[in-house]
Amino acid sequence: MRKISDSSDPFILFDHVWKEFRRGERHDILRDMLPALAQRVFRGTRNRKLHAGDFWALRDVSFEVKPGMALGIIGPNGAGKSTILKLLTKLVKPTRGSCAVHGRIGALIDVAAGFHPDLTGRENVYLQGAVMGMKRAEVARKFSDIVDFAEVGDFMDTPVKRFSSGMNARLGFSVAAHLDPEILLIDEVLAVGDLAFQQKAFDRIAELVRRKIPVVVVSHQLERIAALCSDGILLHRGRIVCRGSPSQCIASYVEQQSSDLQTSAGRCALLLHSIYAANRPEIPSGKLAALLVECSLPSPAAQAGPLRSQSEEIVLRVRSTETGEALFAVGTAALGVDLPTGPFALAVELQMNVRPGLYVIETIVRDCVLDKYLANGPHTSVYVTPGQLFRGKIQMNPRISVLRRESFANCDPKTI
Repeated sequence: MRKISDSSDPFILFDHVWKEFRRGERHDILRDMLPALAQRVFRGTRNRKLHAGDFWALRDVSFEVKPGMALGIIGPNGAGKSTILKLLTKLVKPTRGSCAVHGRIGALIDVAAGFHPDLTGRENVYLQGAVMGMKRAEVARKFSDIVDFAEVGDFMDTPVKRFSSGMNARLGFSVAAHLDPEILLIDEVLAVGDLAFQQKAFDRIAELVRRKIPVVVVSHQLERIAALCSDGILLHRGRIVCRGSPSQCIASYVEQQSSDLQTSAGRCALLLHSIYAANRPEIPSGKLAALLVECSLPSPAAQAGPLRSQSEEIVLRVRSTETGEALFAVGTAALGVDLPTGPFALAVELQMNVRPGLYVIETIVRDCVLDKYLANGPHTSVYVTPGQLFRGKIQMNPRISVLRRESFANCDPKTI
């Protein structure tokens, strides 16, 4: 067990934490709860096998968050992300190991969950402030800032049960974001409200991060993790499988997702066998990436089940490993490419009009009639190196020339 620092600075310490849950376990009355607790006490927690219905939500997870660090936690659903937040907020206790939080916590999790529907917005602001440890005078000093940020000033004396869901979320976020915590926990609140408020919320969180307080962010919005965080961990089935910079963890996550979604035999007629870069894995921004996709299509007589090959196409999708965003997708049907029966290969050229970075190119079988993806095939990655310098998300290969006044004074702009 690690010794927790005696420093007065706020920090978070996870030390070899395991957390066990039981599927479907609910105790609605004390009579049911006591036997279950007794069983857990007598059977112990260390060095034992899981019983039927038990599962490990976290397995030997360790990390530390100090002042100046913003830790982004990513992973698929069920990876253990929310369990970490429940442990940090002391909603549950670890089965093994220990977790310590030193400092006043501000939790941007379920931002409107504590609102009482029959109280007005004004009354709920003071109630939430008290719940979060703020003194009444402190809430009063910040009240105008909270209301202005939430943009619900005309409704503050209305019961919040009359509020729209967006108004509830904005007011809840505004209260939580003005707590000035020593430690900040964030869980999927970066998509609160409309697009304009989402950016406003993101800017507010970024401002709190810049104050060098320890921050933990859990989100499926990978581009937000990349922009906010200084460090990252990737969880998979309760374990840390990657630790490093946010870009490293996001790249590993995207690669993992692509690997987990390989084609399974029998789901579709088209079979995708391999894809690789035919020239080189590094491509200057704005230049062509040459790819070769090896495939096969059984003849109609050899296909089992309904004939589907005539409605299927091969799709290539380009995904950023920096943000996880799918940037581009195109299919053989849209390009008028006829797929033959038997073994064949597709020679593909993609102009990588993107900024420098690592990109994953995925292959997918799509049903054109049903407009749905049937199966995922193999993937490869290319690294885009700097070409023409630019800012933004895409490379547009600009051409700029200077015309002296005498050369365009009498010209029709449409002909230049």
